Order: sequence, then C-alpha cells, then structure tokens
Amino acid sequence: MLRSLGLVLRRVSFAWIVLTLLPAFAGTDSIDAERLKLIPARMQEFVADGSISGAVYLVAYRGRVLAFGAVGSSDIENHKPMRTDTIVQIMSQTKSFTGVAAMMLVEEGKLDLTRPVQDYLPEFKGQLIEEKQPDGSISTHPPEHPMTVWQLMCHTAGLPFLPSSGPFHRINFNLNATLEEVVRGFAGEHLLTEPGRKYLYSNMGIATLGRIIEVVSGQEYSRFVQSRILGPLGMHDSFFYPPQSKKARIAMVYQHENGKLVLSRGRAQAGDPAEYRAGAKYPGPELGLYSTADDLFRFYQMLANGGLFEGRRYLSAQALEVMKQDHTPDHSGYGLTFTVLNNQTMLLNLASPGTFGHDGAFGTGGWIDPRNELVVIFLSQMNDATAKSAQHALVQIAESAVRKTQN
Repeated sequence: MLRSLGLVLRRVSFAWIVLTLLPAFAGTDSIDAERLKLIPARMQEFVADGSISGAVYLVAYRGRVLAFGAVGSSDIENHKPMRTDTIVQIMSQTKSFTGVAAMMLVEEGKLDLTRPVQDYLPEFKGQLIEEKQPDGSISTHPPEHPMTVWQLMCHTAGLPFLPSSGPFHRINFNLNATLEEVVRGFAGEHLLTEPGRKYLYSNMGIATLGRIIEVVSGQEYSRFVQSRILGPLGMHDSFFYPPQSKKARIAMVYQHENGKLVLSRGRAQAGDPAEYRAGAKYPGPELGLYSTADDLFRFYQMLANGGLFEGRRYLSAQALEVMKQDHTPDHSGYGLTFTVLNNQTMLLNLASPGTFGHDGAFGTGGWIDPRNELVVIFLSQMNDATAKSAQHALVQIAESAVRKTQN
C-alpha cells in the first residue's frame, strides 16, 4: 500500500492530499489534523520573508503520510515553483545511507566494526597524531590504539573534517577524484586526537567508511548503495550523478547576499548546482546523494519500522538499535551515522528523547521519533543557516499534533 501511495503522491497536489488523508484521522485521540493544517501557511511565511527560496515538507504518523506539500521556488531565475517531486541535494543526510550500507555488511559477517581501519585499508598503517606544543611547534606520535571502523561512524576516530591543504582539501567542492584516490590521500593526514577520546565531526571519516564498503563488498560504493538500498526501496529519484531525464526537476541552491537571495555557484559544496556535477568522479559517501521527500520517506519509514519496509527486511532491529545509540565519549549526541537527540536544545523543539536522523548542509533534514511514531522530512536548498528556523517550526507543529492517550 505504501508503494502505491508513494506513486500517487508524486502525481497529485498538496490540496488533494489534505482532503483525502487528513480527515481519516480527524476525531481520533492520536493525531490533531487541525494542527497539521497550520504547516502550509507557516512554511509560506518563511518564503515570504526571504528566509528560504522554497521547501518541501512531509509528516508521517505510523507509516501514513498526513502532510506533504511544497512552497516557494526551486529555480527563481527560471520561475520554477518548488513541487513535491522536486529533487534536491541532501548533503550530509547521505551519511546515514553510508552507515546503513556498512551495517548490511556487518550483518553478513563481512565487516567487523571493532577492527582497526588499517585491517581493511592498509594505507592507514602508521598514522600519527599531531599535537601543538606550548611554544607553537608541532610534534607527532603514534596513537595508543589505531582508529576503528565504528569510530569513523560516530566521528570519534580523531580525523579532521577535511584536509587543511593538499590535493583533496576541496574534494567536497570539486568532486574531481575517485573515492579510492581520495581516501588514499586521507590516509596520509595526521589525527587531531587519540581515537575514541573526542567527537570531531569528520567528512573524511565517512568517506573512509565508504571506501571500506567498496573493499569489503567488491563493489563500487555508489553501485552498492543503489543495488542494496535505493533500488529495492523504490527510491527512483535518488542518485549520486544526475541523469539527463531528471535535471529539469533539480532545485538550485541559494544564499543571502546584501539582503537578497542569490544563486550559490562557486561557493556551494558539490559545485555549481546548475552544472549538475558534470565530470564528477567522487560519489561523496558523506554528502553525495540527490533525493526527494517521497523517496526519503521510504528510507526513513524503513528505519522507523525497525529495518522493515513493504515486507522486505533491510536491517535487523538489533543493528538499528546499535546505530541510534549515542557512541560519543562526551555525549555529543551522535550514533553510528545518525544524530541522536539527547540535548536540551533539541528537546525545546518538542521532539522526543531518542529521536534520530540527520541534517544536510543546504537546510535539509529527516527525523524519526520512535516515541511519537513520527517521520518528519524538510528539504530546502539554502547554502547558509537560514532554513533552520523553518525546519524547527515544522518539527514543532508535527510533534505537538500527536495526542497521546493518558493511562
């Protein structure tokens, strides 16, 4: 039924969805349909005040899509409205797909999260920690223990975000080398801390995880994700390299300049959005995916279902349980490629403790609230932080619509 619903959602307007889905929940003690009707107007206000160029939003409760719509523009210059089937760059939300791919190999007994990275990628042998001395000089020494696979997944391996110099310090912008070439270069970088000691958000770490997936599976990273996750889930509008047939539906990326929304060209990760990654070699396990709200719903609902979707199991409930635990030593709220809600700031947006998911650099986000049985997806394309308020507003309205029966 969900597969059929997904196909319908691609073809109909938000108004039709409101009329056909929301009344089914009116009058129940579990969801406030009237509260959800606030979403379109509130999202439109963020477009009207110039905070965002446009957005797509989706709210699902117990696997049923209750609110699904689009506001604003996907391409201001060419007068294209944002639509529910608009394709966007989801950036760091890609990390969770890379994590799920890795856990599939764990469940097959092919990957051991506790083993050192160097066991799978020998080029990481002999990696050193760099320390700045009080006199300003730099010293290096071997780590007490080599970094492990699971530490890549929760950003505690000690790797920097990206190299500060060298041929791959702008790989997230120019995408001009293969994953194998890039990670081999990363292996020569110094660690910033002892592995396991500190949370340091690292695109290098997730890229390295993607390369391990290639080595262990014997399949190129993007092909593995396509064959094991995107294809089976029916995520037909999700990909790393845009096909010609999809380009017209891809949203442009904007940022604020002198109080106006302008195209973010040379300043956007993954390059000029209007070039559609022409000539790209790097899939970007940390930021490479394009997707739609409907496609992402299928992925996040699979996670909400404990690894099961439309009768097919993708991950065990046990694997997901491990992934959504906070594995950072300083309780920074990061699991195995998922952000995990455990701090007061996130709670103030009304989400429940244990909510997990991921944001993306262009103002995208997908979240699963197991306690309230919600999936919330927000997609904008802003290359600054101005989409955050709209994202928070969507979560607040969705979470406050849940009406729990008091026992």
